Amino acid sequence: VAPYERPALSKAYLFPEGAARLPGFHVCVGSGGERLLPEWYKEKGIELILSTEIVKADLPANTLVSAAGETFKYQILIIATGSTVIKLTDFGVQGADAKNIFYLREIDDADKLVEAIKAKKNGKAVIVGGGYIGLELGAALKINNLDVSMVYPEPWCMPRLFTSGIAAFYEGYYANKGIKIIKGTVAVGFTSDSNGEVKEVQLKDGRVLEADIVVVGVGGRPLTALFKGQVEEEMGGIKTDAFFKTSVPTVYAVGDVATFPLKLYNELRRVEHVDHARKSAEQAVKAIKGLEKGQSVDEYDYLPYFYSRSFDLAWQFYGDNVGDTVLFGDNNPQSPKPKFGSYWIKDGKVVGAFLEGGSAEENQAIAKVAKLQPKAENL
Repeated sequence: VAPYERPALSKAYLFPEGAARLPGFHVCVGSGGERLLPEWYKEKGIELILSTEIVKADLPANTLVSAAGETFKYQILIIATGSTVIKLTDFGVQGADAKNIFYLREIDDADKLVEAIKAKKNGKAVIVGGGYIGLELGAALKINNLDVSMVYPEPWCMPRLFTSGIAAFYEGYYANKGIKIIKGTVAVGFTSDSNGEVKEVQLKDGRVLEADIVVVGVGGRPLTALFKGQVEEEMGGIKTDAFFKTSVPTVYAVGDVATFPLKLYNELRRVEHVDHARKSAEQAVKAIKGLEKGQSVDEYDYLPYFYSRSFDLAWQFYGDNVGDTVLFGDNNPQSPKPKFGSYWIKDGKVVGAFLEGGSAEENQAIAKVAKLQPKAENL
């Protein structure tokens, strides 16, 4: 299929009614852009080649080779391969190849999950992982009337971003919705029935959970294998400059695979998020066009941004989650309309801001704070 907005897959795509379907979420409707249907590419003179996997890249020769043996020559290459999902079978977890153990990365994965939800009506679902995918799918499966348990090794959910104070709210809210949360342990094995469908999840702490559906969300890794040894790499990604040019002048890299200079914090970062995927692509194209016309382009000046929606909740985060934190507002999971946030303060400045339940104006306001980094001498 033509490029689409991946975040829809863990949200509205799984709704029991009014579900999102293509062509509703082709690129780039998520940011209020034009919806690029397959015919859009034709109109713009862009050749869209689907169902074609590139299996070899020869950067010195400016050549790509497809699985079918076709050769593609280029003058400029943009690497936008994104990430691939980490699977439990990669670690040899026993029984992890059973049927009805799902990962969510592609639209095919989402379709299979939708079928399983219909087939296992009112059944038991186990979510392995307490990050983005875990929290969003925990909510989606609960909305589909499944009995949901979430399992993750960390002391609280979304530990890469959330403080314990923020996480306590979401864990409480999910518990109120009837989702069982099991922390501090991992899935070490799965048993299946005579049809090869998953039946039980075995945990490291000895507990055994019944399961009709298992969804695993334990992270992704950037897809850089095609280019190994041909471009400079850093922090698991392909190293670029502020225009997303790699160590090979004719090659650019954008999105999840790019490790780029984050101007605001004066350090190299790799960001796995749809917002940066869109904006880095835009920057690379501006830079390529600028070079053609001999015009200078500003360096990429990105403000990290993350968001999520589940149940009636919606949060946004801007900036950097380092330093000391201040929690404010009403973070009682029992509240009819909870609304709270957190600031991160480092070296006497506000460097990050998080808000649950904010209006559009309020979300813009926390973005501004994270960008301007006002002084905060005293917590």
